[in-house]
Amino acid sequence: MIATMENLALLDMADDLAAKILDSEIMLDYAAKKKAMETSPETEQRRRAFITIKERYDEVQRFGRYHPDYKEVTRKTRALKRELDMDEHVAAFRQAEMALQTLLDEISLLFAGAVSENIKVPTGNPFFEQKSSCSSGGCGSGGSCGCSA
Repeated sequence: MIATMENLALLDMADDLAAKILDSEIMLDYAAKKKAMETSPETEQRRRAFITIKERYDEVQRFGRYHPDYKEVTRKTRALKRELDMDEHVAAFRQAEMALQTLLDEISLLFAGAVSENIKVPTGNPFFEQKSSCSSGGCGSGGSCGCSA
């Protein structure tokens, strides 16, 4: 019965942490930027134009360079992708998304480090991965992470 009570206490703490993350400034900023991106008519127009050319691009890619429209469709796809990426709402959303991901990565690393220095956390961020694998002596031989034995 004690293990069950401990498990329930841990689950309650996890719920509390999740609630704090959801109420955090970073999360609120993320939600606001996402809503702004999703409700912007200009951004939606750019997104639809990109999706349309992307479908055409995928069709052209089946034949590669030998397709008569290959260069034109490839050029147009890159231009529309750049235009979408440079959209103020998309750029702001991506920055907010990266900030939220960084917060979640930091929390994951804290949990893993509290349990054991040898736990690897897949953060998708090379700065975090290198920090966690090298500080624990993970590579041990000066391998790809840049540690020296």
